[in-house]
Amino acid sequence: MNRVDLQGIAETRIQESSALLAAGFPDGAYYLAGYAIECALKACIAKRTREHDFPEKALATRSYTHKLQDLVVVAELKTELEATLQVDPILGANWAIVKDWSEESRYEKRTLQEAETLLRAIEDKKGGLLPWIMQRW
Repeated sequence: MNRVDLQGIAETRIQESSALLAAGFPDGAYYLAGYAIECALKACIAKRTREHDFPEKALATRSYTHKLQDLVVVAELKTELEATLQVDPILGANWAIVKDWSEESRYEKRTLQEAETLLRAIEDKKGGLLPWIMQRW
């Protein structure tokens, strides 16, 4: 799997999330929305890998996580994100919502409002996490 694959998966998962939400399935919509961010961050990590280079073992190991806050660090976006959060309150509010997403949400019940809130925080054109990440992948 490469960077382009991960970008495509992120875009597909956010579309699937919207479709599930519209069809009245907030549990799946919530899970897939967060998964889109996971894949987007992994695309940023893949961008750091040079073609034909053997990846550092530590980098490869740390990349195999679902924790968004850890992936931000591995993608080397933590400093930039923290600086942006200081000047962009919309992104800050959205990150506060998105950062706690977990792959364990696939087993959890979510309300329509929870799924809508997460999806908005991810897609928001003026401070959503996905547009911010897409500028860096």
